[in-house]
Amino acid sequence: MTKESLEIATFAGGCFWCMVKPFDTQPGIEKVVSGYTGGHTVNPTYKEVCSGTTGHTEAIQITFDPAVFPYEKLVEVYWQQTDPTDAAGQFVDRGDSYRPVIFYHNEEQKEIAEKSKAALDASGRFKKPIVTEIAKAETFYPAEEYHQDFYKKEKAHYEGYQVASGRAAFIDANWKG
Repeated sequence: MTKESLEIATFAGGCFWCMVKPFDTQPGIEKVVSGYTGGHTVNPTYKEVCSGTTGHTEAIQITFDPAVFPYEKLVEVYWQQTDPTDAAGQFVDRGDSYRPVIFYHNEEQKEIAEKSKAALDASGRFKKPIVTEIAKAETFYPAEEYHQDFYKKEKAHYEGYQVASGRAAFIDANWKG
């Protein structure tokens, strides 16, 4: 894998702590960074983003090798971490900073995301419409270091949050089996 062959994907799906592990553990993933994107302030802090005044959304940015793990598969993994019918946040995390968004970096990613969203909507898996936004990627600001790789650094806290937030039960009910 050469640096030239790597691509970037950016996804927002609620709390970024919960979005890293499902991607970080896949083959062909070089790195997953937690951060903020889509807002109007430069270099926002976690506290500022949580205040709801920056317009930013908690997101992850994935550096990946598409020859090993193509963008289509990243989108499939993304859907299975979120409630794509809830535009007002994800699970217990409410508000614009937790909204679900697929941020595309080029026209090919946009087409793949739109096609995948339409297929999920048509599948009948959910009774409500798929409302996850598909938007052009903007400047991505990495979050503070203590947020990076949270699932590794704070395993018990991460696992407890997955359960307490309702995310784990939703994934089990809607995506497993």
